[in-house]
Amino acid sequence: MQARRAARELTLILFSQFDKKITQYTQTEFEDIILKSVRTLTNNAADELKTSAGAILAMKEYVDNYEADSPVNLKRPIQANNIPVALPMTSDLRGRLDELLGICEKVVLALEIAEMTALEHTGEVKNYVIQLANTYKENGQEIDSLIQKFAHGWDIDRLVKIDKDILRIAISELLFVEGVPVKVVIDEALELAKKYSTDDSSSFINGILGKVVEEKKARDKEKA
Repeated sequence: MQARRAARELTLILFSQFDKKITQYTQTEFEDIILKSVRTLTNNAADELKTSAGAILAMKEYVDNYEADSPVNLKRPIQANNIPVALPMTSDLRGRLDELLGICEKVVLALEIAEMTALEHTGEVKNYVIQLANTYKENGQEIDSLIQKFAHGWDIDRLVKIDKDILRIAISELLFVEGVPVKVVIDEALELAKKYSTDDSSSFINGILGKVVEEKKARDKEKA
């Protein structure tokens, strides 16, 4: 996980915890919220790993018990090793495999969180989170106006908050941060939408960001 990718995700988590207008927060408050967020993420990752380990153990016990309780093994002497038996119904096995895949996803998420929190301690991540937060703090009215303009009649106050925050972070970068590749900003905004929001959010966010990029190109032409 690259530092800026981690920073974008932490910025989204930071925005989700605001209980007042962003203009009312100081940089010290930003830093405090980031620290608390990292601690919460770390604790959640540890819990997910424990849950995953428990689920894998339960699956092993299921297989062991299924083998031990089969008629062929029940007839064997107590001290004899069990004989391997045929797998259960494919429908049951498929369900177990789906459960295992879910466990794997949780483990991957926990590892991503661990990497993100490790990167946060380098300073580069925290500094970029603060930069993004301050960029939106200073330009929020213009950014929200663009979201409203391209939201096809949706009232910005009625949009899903996580979608608004993803858009705010991405537009802050697209318009006000120098040297950031447009494709990277959009791709990572879509990844955040897939991870944290609804199934329809990615296409909605992609559409708005595409229009913001077109508007930026038009503005740049006028300045040239």
